Amino acid sequence: MAHIRLVRDDEATGLLKRLFDEAIARAGRVFGIVRLMSPNPPVLQASMAQYRAIMFGPSPLTRAQREMMAVVVSRVNHCFY
Repeated sequence: MAHIRLVRDDEATGLLKRLFDEAIARAGRVFGIVRLMSPNPPVLQASMAQYRAIMFGPSPLTRAQREMMAVVVSRVNHCFY
């Protein structure tokens, strides 16, 4: 089985620390999906930018519709987050 060494909150520095701090400010903690990208902070930063654009950017869909779609896709994919 593959193993990815995830960065703990107290180990984060530089860009990763800033991204972790933003996650904590937003959600109260660093969720697993965010921590999974911790070995590559630029990828995490790009992923978060994409998420913000999809969920908060201009769209013919309401925010509630976007959240509903995310829930349905997560459920179909058996995601627990």
